Amino acid sequence: MKVVVVTGATAGVGRAAARAFAKEGAKVALVARGRAGLEGVAKELGGHGFPVEADVADFRQVAEAARTVEKELGPIDVWVNCAFTSVFAPFTEIDPEEYRRITEVTYLGYAHGTRAALDVMRPRGRGVIVMVGSALAHRGIPLQSGYCGAKHAIQGMYESLRCELLHDKSGVQATMVHLPAVNTPQFGWVRSRLPRRPQPVPPIYQPEVAAEAIVHAAKNPRRREYWVGMSTVLTLLADRVAPALLDRYLARTGYSSQQTSEPAKPVEGNLWEPRDETEDEGAHGRFDSRAHGRSPQVWLSRHRRAATGAGLAAAALGYRAARRVAASRKSA
Repeated sequence: MKVVVVTGATAGVGRAAARAFAKEGAKVALVARGRAGLEGVAKELGGHGFPVEADVADFRQVAEAARTVEKELGPIDVWVNCAFTSVFAPFTEIDPEEYRRITEVTYLGYAHGTRAALDVMRPRGRGVIVMVGSALAHRGIPLQSGYCGAKHAIQGMYESLRCELLHDKSGVQATMVHLPAVNTPQFGWVRSRLPRRPQPVPPIYQPEVAAEAIVHAAKNPRRREYWVGMSTVLTLLADRVAPALLDRYLARTGYSSQQTSEPAKPVEGNLWEPRDETEDEGAHGRFDSRAHGRSPQVWLSRHRRAATGAGLAAAALGYRAARRVAASRKSA
């Protein structure tokens, strides 16, 4: 991985991923809107960071960003779609214009990034596109209908694209990384109409946990999906087994679990204007004291063969031990 593009690179998971790719020695093109954020992450990455100001909702800006990166850094090896925006509110309290903007940034932003990446990767017959997804791409929750709808759309687009790439026997590969609740600045950035301050649904993970999984996925893109965090695994499995029961559970718990006990503060949000235009806020949100810096599930997911082998070996040893005990009882 010599050249990597990360959209939404100035905060949260995007910023942590940019740092992780830079540690791998890659030149990282940082695509975002906020000037202070871009300057901050570029400085943080030193010679590995290349800031590109662009709004992913505008395909012309994204395509121009791709051309600029290819000209300045060289052929793009990996493109990571991570930028998004949202509104925390019940469905009927989100205006049509807000829904449109959420869709343009979150869903169409991924479509624009994917198309720009394919336009430069397909002629070369190589490259990797990583979609940063969420458990909410499969399972909608209350108060986030705009975001959940966009993530579901990304999932559908990704599945179609992956089939097409396989059909064409393309050297370009795509994979998706589904994340749990992450401690990012979004909970202070996105527009909210909730009575109390929004929070990630616990358990909460640090952005570096997600970043580790994204880098691994970029190196191992043949796998269709990566699930990060045990909460993601349990949510997706529960939705497959008992979706109606999960509806009722979320109806009962989904409002309180997404809000702290603190009264809400007026937040204009980052729908149309970046929150880090004049001040760089970094990768983390305000939940450091509650966030997990590691996930055993991520390790197991990355080392499935070793974990499966160890499990089978343990089962075999247990079986042999049980047979010995049974045999000794019979002889007695």
